Amino acid sequence: MAANPPPEPGRPPGGPRRARRAVALVFLVHGAVTGSFATRIPWIQEHSGLTPGRLGLALAFPAIGAALAMPLAGRISHRFGARTALRGLLALWTLSPALPALSPGPSTLCPALLVYGAASGMADVAMNALGVETEDRLGRPIMSGLHGMWSVGALLGSAAGTVAAHAGWDARLHLAGAALVLTVSGALACRGVLDLRSSPGAHPPPRFALPPRSALAIGAIGFCAVFAEGAGLDWSAVYLRDRLGTDAGLAAASTTAFACTMAAARLVGDRVVARFGPVRTVRAGGVLAAAGGLLIVAARHPALALGGFGLLGLGIAVVVPLAFAAAGRSGPAPSQAIAGVATLTYTSGLIAPSAIGGLAQATSLTMSFVLVTALACGLVPGARVLRPPRRAASGSPRAVAGGLERP
Repeated sequence: MAANPPPEPGRPPGGPRRARRAVALVFLVHGAVTGSFATRIPWIQEHSGLTPGRLGLALAFPAIGAALAMPLAGRISHRFGARTALRGLLALWTLSPALPALSPGPSTLCPALLVYGAASGMADVAMNALGVETEDRLGRPIMSGLHGMWSVGALLGSAAGTVAAHAGWDARLHLAGAALVLTVSGALACRGVLDLRSSPGAHPPPRFALPPRSALAIGAIGFCAVFAEGAGLDWSAVYLRDRLGTDAGLAAASTTAFACTMAAARLVGDRVVARFGPVRTVRAGGVLAAAGGLLIVAARHPALALGGFGLLGLGIAVVVPLAFAAAGRSGPAPSQAIAGVATLTYTSGLIAPSAIGGLAQATSLTMSFVLVTALACGLVPGARVLRPPRRAASGSPRAVAGGLERP
């Protein structure tokens, strides 16, 4: 019998389906790091002796580090190949939470958080670029499900962190153990992702470049969705407690319910996108999110507000995955476009909590969610920028993406 032919360049044994499972596990690992670290922020605050104001300032550094480092991901992938680059960047990300835990004070904590954010951002761009390429090869939507796996990872990481915190474990021990487990898991997952390599004679992308214009309109849609997500996650409990007078337990449950709604919607979102397309899906999501915002603003009973937050999460859940997918297909340099969209969404996540708080201080918390509702309405007309580009007459996707070969 003839020997089986070797796999095509860039294709792992098992083909695109194995690559999809592998990149899904990468998303899960990335989310688990975020969830694990978030649960130990109170320990880090106490260990470093930070006031709430100084802690808030320190927590801006991850977003700054991510915004500065994201544009570098394309260059790294070009130099080392997509699989090797992702393996290294993901390992850097899984190990990075140990740095803030080891920091004795603000002078070392802020640089550690800067590295933490930079590692997160570069791994984020690399795995989304591979996710878009895997989606193209499968010929069906998978990006919403991949981001759903990220949400599942964040929930698993936060659950493990909550158990560790409740047991009184030192955060340095907990985060070191999590880093070991997640680094090994990430390395194993990366073995199955697509191994795209630089095409012969391709010019390397610039070491640092501003996002292309095509990414700005797409990023604006992501900005609206992430702003609403940040408002829901960070302010839903406060809204129920202060605006509707609920007890602390019900108020906290609203945040968990919002996160679970988003995760569930993302896990099933690919089927909806496959049937209706990204534009109609996001327009419908915008209508649902706006209806949820109106319900929150008008609510006089906690049940109505909880329903409103559920609709808000359901409506915005698939927007960011579709924005990354659209960015990856918007031009000849997917990593650069994805980095641009990711930078805008990170910025939105950074300013949303403070913007909601500032507007609530100046007017009311209700008016803050009027702003959220208005941004959700913007998803309806803005969804057109997510329309997939027409393929060439041959029906094949672009031949080269950001200097990486697509065989």
